[in-house]
Amino acid sequence: MLTAGSVPVLTVAQRGRFRRLLGIDIPRPGWRRPWRQLGYHCLAGTLFGSLEVLVLGLLLASVAASLTWAWVYALPWEWRVEHLGYSVQAVYVSVAGLLVLAAVPGAAAALVRLESQVVPALLGRSREEDLARRVEDLTASRAGAVDAADAERRRIERDLHDGAQQRLVSLALNLGIARATLTELPPEVREVIDAAHREAKEAIEELSSLVRGLHPAVLDELGLDAALSGLAARAPLPVRLRVDLPRRLPPAVETVSYFVVSEALTNIAKHAREATRAEVTVTRLGGILRLVISDDGPGGADPAQGSGLTGLTQRVRSVDGTFRMSSPVGGPTMMNVELPCPS
Repeated sequence: MLTAGSVPVLTVAQRGRFRRLLGIDIPRPGWRRPWRQLGYHCLAGTLFGSLEVLVLGLLLASVAASLTWAWVYALPWEWRVEHLGYSVQAVYVSVAGLLVLAAVPGAAAALVRLESQVVPALLGRSREEDLARRVEDLTASRAGAVDAADAERRRIERDLHDGAQQRLVSLALNLGIARATLTELPPEVREVIDAAHREAKEAIEELSSLVRGLHPAVLDELGLDAALSGLAARAPLPVRLRVDLPRRLPPAVETVSYFVVSEALTNIAKHAREATRAEVTVTRLGGILRLVISDDGPGGADPAQGSGLTGLTQRVRSVDGTFRMSSPVGGPTMMNVELPCPS
């Protein structure tokens, strides 16, 4: 009973001992399996302590045996006269002492290695606890990486919108003014100005599409419903959109949802050219956000073949979501995406 009550103190003492003497930092043990620590202090600890005492005893005995000649000459000379055969016996004892002394470091090192393997497993966290802690760390680091990537996309979007895009708008405006006011220029010069003005407007449109693809500002300002409405309006085929969300979602979930729908509609327009309509449904059921994207195209899409479907799957998995797809030959094609959405 006393040992069971002193288990925490003994465990802390052993952890400190290993940290000071061997430089081994044993993680703080959990209490899902307290019998491991109790078993160590009652059985394994006693056994290892006994072995350490035995090694120490062998060290002292071997040192004493190696110095047999010194002990003999410390005895009175009368004893040496009475025991004339002591020299041969002293040689044997000295040699045995030296042999044991030579073996003691190896035995001590083997004992230390054994303890270094056994003690952390008994006094530290269990394998299940280590795996759970590792999963938690990886989940947190992955969430941090996703947030950092999203923040970087937002920064690039702001830089493009406030920098390059504004410069292009100013350039297109100046070219338009030059085309309207400089009417006496030669036709060749006016053609150059017209071409430059047209190229500038096309560059603005392409840059606007790129900015929206990085991170649409409407997603931050008005939420997922408004951002998906913009996607549906710009889609090259009719899209029926239904969004049933009682409140705003976490930013990471909104971002992934937007890009999943955007990529899905892009794939439909690119690969299912015979499709005449698409349908997007967004609903929240408890802690799960469900996206259903379907089209009436010819089907036959295979996620194993790569293309944009691989990127969709990876983006969904980045937030622990699930991606399922049904696309039989002849259609229709349906994507089901479920994203964890904590309250």
